[in-house]
Amino acid sequence: MLRLMCPKASSMIFRSSILRNRSVSSPSFQCRGYAKAPNYKDGRMIRNILEEEEESSTSQSWRNYIIPAAIVVLVGAGAFIHNNDEKRAILKGSERSTGIGKADTNKPAIGGPFKLFDTKNHLVTDSSLQGNWILLYFGYTSSPDVGPAEVAKMAKAIDILESQHSLKIKPVYITVDPQRDSPDQLQAYLEEFDSRIIGLWGTSAALRQIAQEYRVFFKKVDEEGQDYLVECSQNMYLVDPNMDALRCFGTEYDASQLADGILHEVKKATK
Repeated sequence: MLRLMCPKASSMIFRSSILRNRSVSSPSFQCRGYAKAPNYKDGRMIRNILEEEEESSTSQSWRNYIIPAAIVVLVGAGAFIHNNDEKRAILKGSERSTGIGKADTNKPAIGGPFKLFDTKNHLVTDSSLQGNWILLYFGYTSSPDVGPAEVAKMAKAIDILESQHSLKIKPVYITVDPQRDSPDQLQAYLEEFDSRIIGLWGTSAALRQIAQEYRVFFKKVDEEGQDYLVECSQNMYLVDPNMDALRCFGTEYDASQLADGILHEVKKATK
């Protein structure tokens, strides 16, 4: 009796037969995770390569984290130093009398002798300024924004101290741009703020010396002939009658805070 097969069943039997024939005719086929089985050296070499690539990838991953972190630390440290001159002033360890009060062991090691000229071309030295409380600022008359704001703050602070506390402070402005700040230019500029502000200038060597003594940084940038800017530290220094710097004030102080800080230092020094 003949049995009829459906085409689908016939097809399945046919494929099964083909698979059995393949398995018989290919006894040497083996599944491996690497290369050909008989060549053990090739497999070991590939594993070594993979291990080296993994080590290289790990090393590269560490560099990807460490290098950016180091850059962030360096930039942060630079910004901290640049914006905290008041805190980074080197302190003298030996006790020294101020001559106006008790001995002070916490005096900043900044300041020193200098020879400059005022806007009338008169010689001005550290000795000739002794006997006065001085508020000292380094700048240049072509400063587009920070400079004028700081000079205006200086003028307002000495007004507050004189009118409200009967304390006279001599404001002194030292230019770091003698190439453009002639005596006449300096005088005209300062008179726009307060005629009491004393303008000083000097040779490049003399200015470098006093800038170094007061830890003041300055340099020309974007220079094109007479058209350039000057990067400069923006601190004011309170100097006592012995020409010892007691404290420096950054741009974060407004006029009222500056006056309060000066008054506090004067009272503390004259106890």
